[in-house]
Amino acid sequence: QVHLVESGGGSVQAGGSLRLSCAASGDTYSQYCRGWFRQAPGKEREGVAAIYIGSMRTNYADSVKGRFTISQDNAKNTLFLQMNSLKPEDTAVYYCAAGRCGGDWYAPATWNYWGQGTQVAVSS
Repeated sequence: QVHLVESGGGSVQAGGSLRLSCAASGDTYSQYCRGWFRQAPGKEREGVAAIYIGSMRTNYADSVKGRFTISQDNAKNTLFLQMNSLKPEDTAVYYCAAGRCGGDWYAPATWNYWGQGTQVAVSS
């Protein structure tokens, strides 16, 4: 079993930055790939970024490439999402996820464990 807790959300003006954190616990967490998703009101949950164990390869949604960076501190079992040059369209609840590597990283069904989410609001 894996338990995930996000933090770091908040309100920011367009062009600003936020850093999200996801603290993970559970004996099997080290076996899982890690990712960030977001869900805006009235929209489906969408993949933002993912990072793979071993290779450390990363994937990003086209809408955040060059602005967001996913990283992790394995010693502390913590996942991060650095978000720069934020736009109003980035407003959403952000979730971290853990799951078996493989499949479509951007598809929520690929992932096994989810945090409770943290709200990000970007004003123009």
